[in-house]
Amino acid sequence: MRFGVLGPLEVRTSDGRLVRVRETRIRTLLTALLVHRGRVVPVDRLVDALWGDSPPANDVRTLRSKVSLLRRTLEDAEPGGRTLIESRPPGYLLRVDEDAVDAGRFEALLRRARTVTGDPRGTVRLLGEAVELWRGTAFADHADEGFVRPEALRLEEQRLTALEEFAEARLALGEHASLADELGELVAAHPLRERLRAAHVRALYLAGRQNEALASLGEVRDRLRDDLGIDPGPELAALWQAILRQDAALSPAAVSPARPRGNLPAPLTDLIGRDDEVRRLDVLLASERLVTLTGAGGVGKTRLALEAAARRAGEWADGVWLVELATARTAAEVHEAVAAVLGLRDDPRPQARPLPGRLADALAGQELLLVLDNCEHVVEPVADLTARLLRAAPALRVLATSQEPLAIAGERLWPVAPLDLPGPDGDRPERSDAVRLFAARAAAADPGFRLGADTTEAVATICRRLDGIPLALEMAAARVRVMPVADLAARLDDRFRLLTAPLRAVPARQRTLRATIDWSWGLLGEPEQIVLRRLAMCAGGCTLRAAEEVCGDGPVHRTDVLGLLGRLVDRSLVVQRDGRYRLLESVAAYGAERLAEAPGEEERRTRDRHLAHYGAFAEQAAAGLRGPEQRLWLARLAAEAANVRSALAHAVRHGLADAALRLVCALAWFWFLRGRFAEARRSLDLALSLGGAPELRAAAQAWRAGMSLLLLDTDDTGRRHPGSEVRHHTADSGGQAVLKLYDTVEDPAGRARAQWFIALGRAGFGDPAVTLGLADRAHAGFTALGDRWGTAAALAVRAEVLLHRGRLEAARADARQAQALFAELGDGWGRLQTAYVLGDLAEMTGDYRAAEDVRQEGHRLARDLDLWNDACRMLARLGRTAALTGDLDRAEELHERARRLAVAHAYQRGEEYAETGLGLVARRQGRLDDAETHLRAWLDWCRRWESDHGVAFILAELGFVAEQRGDAGTARTLHREGLEHARRTGDPRALARALEGLAGAEALAGRLTQAARLLGAAAAARDTVRTPLPPAERGDVDRITAAVRAALTPQAYDVARNRGARDFPALPGQRRIPA
Repeated sequence: MRFGVLGPLEVRTSDGRLVRVRETRIRTLLTALLVHRGRVVPVDRLVDALWGDSPPANDVRTLRSKVSLLRRTLEDAEPGGRTLIESRPPGYLLRVDEDAVDAGRFEALLRRARTVTGDPRGTVRLLGEAVELWRGTAFADHADEGFVRPEALRLEEQRLTALEEFAEARLALGEHASLADELGELVAAHPLRERLRAAHVRALYLAGRQNEALASLGEVRDRLRDDLGIDPGPELAALWQAILRQDAALSPAAVSPARPRGNLPAPLTDLIGRDDEVRRLDVLLASERLVTLTGAGGVGKTRLALEAAARRAGEWADGVWLVELATARTAAEVHEAVAAVLGLRDDPRPQARPLPGRLADALAGQELLLVLDNCEHVVEPVADLTARLLRAAPALRVLATSQEPLAIAGERLWPVAPLDLPGPDGDRPERSDAVRLFAARAAAADPGFRLGADTTEAVATICRRLDGIPLALEMAAARVRVMPVADLAARLDDRFRLLTAPLRAVPARQRTLRATIDWSWGLLGEPEQIVLRRLAMCAGGCTLRAAEEVCGDGPVHRTDVLGLLGRLVDRSLVVQRDGRYRLLESVAAYGAERLAEAPGEEERRTRDRHLAHYGAFAEQAAAGLRGPEQRLWLARLAAEAANVRSALAHAVRHGLADAALRLVCALAWFWFLRGRFAEARRSLDLALSLGGAPELRAAAQAWRAGMSLLLLDTDDTGRRHPGSEVRHHTADSGGQAVLKLYDTVEDPAGRARAQWFIALGRAGFGDPAVTLGLADRAHAGFTALGDRWGTAAALAVRAEVLLHRGRLEAARADARQAQALFAELGDGWGRLQTAYVLGDLAEMTGDYRAAEDVRQEGHRLARDLDLWNDACRMLARLGRTAALTGDLDRAEELHERARRLAVAHAYQRGEEYAETGLGLVARRQGRLDDAETHLRAWLDWCRRWESDHGVAFILAELGFVAEQRGDAGTARTLHREGLEHARRTGDPRALARALEGLAGAEALAGRLTQAARLLGAAAAARDTVRTPLPPAERGDVDRITAAVRAALTPQAYDVARNRGARDFPALPGQRRIPA
C-alpha cells in the first residue's frame, strides 16, 4: 500500500485506488505511526496523540480497538493490509518500505539527485520529481500538533532545500526567464533564506531585470540587519558586486543537448497506466544490479522496460543497450545477439577465447545498462551469461524481461501486473488504466470513437474480461473500426478468433491472442500442459488441495501437482496470491479448449473430480459455518463461489441428481448468511429438476420454501403469485405442505431444520401463531436430538415471534438462553440474532444505553462477518436509538446509511425498515410531507406480505402526520385501520399505539371524552405487558393528553380515562374497545 504525508493524509492501494479512512481518530493514529514509520511508537505516545489531555478511562483498551479498526480498514482496502501494523513492546509499528511513503520517495530522490555529476538535466529531472510529490504542508491534517511538529518541520526544511537546489539546476540549464517569475512568491514567503534569494536574484539578472535583482538584494540586506542584526553572507555580497560589474560568470555555461549512447527505439505510443511502476523501477535500477520484469505474455513487460531504461539513459557513461532475444534458440545465439549489440566482432582464430569470456572482458570497465528482452525460451543460457557478466563488470546493470525468473543470485524480481480494472460498482470507470488504454487505442483506430455514456459499460466489460492485459486490449481496440464496442464485448466468448492484430510490424507471436498464448504453451513440458488445462476447470482460482484433487490423475500424480504449479507460476501462466492459484480469463479459455481437445475422457473425468472435491468441500463448510470458524468458512466459500456454480452446472448437465442436491443443501446456509436468496432458489430449482433421493429432495424443498419466503415474492410452497397484489395467506398451509414430505422420510433432524428455517423466513409476516408453532416444534425436535446449535437457532426465532406477540418476559428468557448457547458454540451469527431481541427489549424499557451497546456489538459482529443484511438492520436499529435519545441528525444519517446498504444488496426487508425509520425521524423533525413520502412508499408492500406489525406502525405514523396537520378525518380513518392490523398482531404495545393515535384524532375532532377513554384503554394495554412508555417516547401521548386535559375538567377526564381502562379486555384479541 502507498501512503501520502506530504499534504493531507492519503492512503492508496498498490494499484492506485484511494482508500477512505473516515474516522478522525483512526486518521490520527495512522498519522502518528507514519511520523515514526519503521519504528515502534510507545502506547503512551499514541494515547497522547489521539486524546491529548482527555484520555478515555481505559485508554489502552480503547487504543487497541482503534488499532483493530485501522487494521480492518487497511485489510478491507487490500488483502494483507492488516499485517502492516505490528504490535511490538512497548507499542505499535507501521512496517512499510521507504518507497511506500511519499516522504521516503522524496528523500530517496534527493539523495540520488545529489550523486549525479555532470548532468544538469538528470539533476533537474530527479529534483523535479521530488518536489512534485508535495501536495501541501507535510502532515497537513495535524501540522500544528506536538506529535507531528518536529517531523513536519524537518520535512519542510528539506523541501525548501530541494527547491533551492532545483532552482540552481534549472539556472544551469538556462531556465532563468521562467524562474524569475516562479520564485517570487516563494521568496516572499521565506525572505531570509539567502540561498533561495541568490537563485532568484540570478534569475532576475539573467532575465534582463537588473534593477529588480539589485532591489531584491537591498531588501534582504535591510531585513537581515533590522530583524537579526547581521549582514548578508559572502555569497550575496559577491553576487551584488558581480551584478554591478555585469560579470560574465553569472551566465550559465552552454549545456549541449544530451545524446545518451545506446540503441533504445523511440516509442511510437504513450505508455498508459505505468507511471508509478516506472518511478519505482527507476529507484530499483539505482540500487539493484539485476532487475527482472516477469509477467504473462502481452502484459507489457517490454514496453515498461524500455520506458524505465530510457528514463535513466543519460546516467550511464557507456549507454543503454537493448538485446532482443525473441529469435534466439540456443546459448550460442544468445551470446551472438549480445555481442552484436555491443559491437563485439567475431574472432575466427582457433585460440580465441569463447564469446562469453570476451563479452565479460569487454564489459569489465564499462558503466552501462543492458536490457535483455524476451528471455523465457532461452532462460538458462541467459541466466548463465548474465551471472558471468555481472561478476566481471562491477558497474554493469541488467534489466531483463521474461515470463519466468532467471533465478540467479542478486536477482530482484518485479512482477508486471495487468492494468488496473474498473470497479465492479461501475464508479468512474474512466479512471481505470485499462479503460484509458483501450479508449486511447480505439480512438487511434477510429477517430470517431469516444468514451461516453453509451460506450463506457461495454468498454469496462471488455477490460475486465481481458484481465487488463495491454496486448489483448490493443487487439480489441483495433476492432472498433469494424464493430461497435457493445458487439465486441458480446463476442468475447470467441476471443481467439476475434482478437487479431492488424499490424505488420509486430512479431508473429503477438499478432493474435491465440498466438501469444501458443508461444507460452509451447515452452511447457507435457506434465505442465496437463496441469494447466485441467486447472482451467477451477473457475476463479483454487487452493492447492483443490488443484491436487482436480489435476492429479493419470500421468500426473497428486504429489507432482505442487511442483508443476510452481513451474507454471514461474512462467507467469498461473497467478498465486494468498494461497490461491488463478488463471487469467484468456489463459483459462485457452486451457479449456486444450482440455476439450485432450484424448479419451480426460475432460469428463476432470469435471467429475472437480464436482467431487467441491461437493465434499461444501459439506465441510456447512458444518464450519455453525461455530467459531464461521468467518473463516464464509471467506472460503465466497472465494469458491464460481467453482461451486461450475460444479452444480456439471452435475445438472449430466443428470447427477444426488450430487447436485447434496451440493445445494450444503450451500444453502451460506447463501442465507450472505443474503443471496435468489441465487439459492435458482440453484435449488436446478437441483430439484433432476429427481434424486427423497430425503435430499425434502431438505432441498424446505430450504427453497424458506428462501422464497425471504424473497417475499412467492408463498412457501414455492409457487410464484401471478399478481403482485395477491397476499400470501396460503403460507400457513404451504409450510405444512413442505413438511409433509418428511412423513415418508425418516429424518428427524431434517424435519426440525425445515420447521426452524420456514419459521425464520416467516418471522414478522403472516399469522404469528403459525410461526410460533413451527418454532416450538423445531425447538422440541432439536432438543430431542441433542443439537445445541439447532436448539439455539429455534430459541432465537421463537424469541423474535414472542416479542412481536408482546410476551416480553418469555422472549427475554428465550433470547438469553439462545445467546448463552451461541456464545458457548462461538457462533457470531447466532449472537447477532439474539442481539435484535435483547436490544429491542432494552429500548422498550427505556434503557437506551443498553440498547445502544447491544446494537453496536451486533453491528460489529455483522461487519466482521460481512453479513450486510444484518449490518443494514442493525444500522437502522441504531438509528431508532438515536431518534429516541433526541439525536435526530444522527438518526437520519444512520437510517439513510442502512437504506443505501439495503438497496445495494437488494434487501427489501431492510430497505423497508430503514425508510420507515426515515419517516419517523422526519415527523419528529417537523418535516411532515417528507415523513408521509417515506411511509407511504412501503404501506402497500407491508399489506401485500401480511406484515401486520409493519402496516400498524406505518398507519399509526401516517395518522399522527394527519393529526399534526389538523386533519381529524384522515387521522381517524388511518388509526382505525391501523387498530385492526394491531389486533391481528396480538401485541398489546401495537394495540396501545393505535389507540393513542385514535385518541389524538378524536381530540382534534372535539370528541374529548372519547379521546380520554381511548387514552385509558391504551394505558391498560401497556399495563398488560408491564411496559409503560419511556419518557423519550411519550411525545405523542403527552401532546394528546395535554389537549384533552385542557378541555375537560379533571373529574371528567379521570372518569372517562378510568372507564376506558376498565373496558380494555383481558385478552387483546377481543373487541371490547371503545367504539
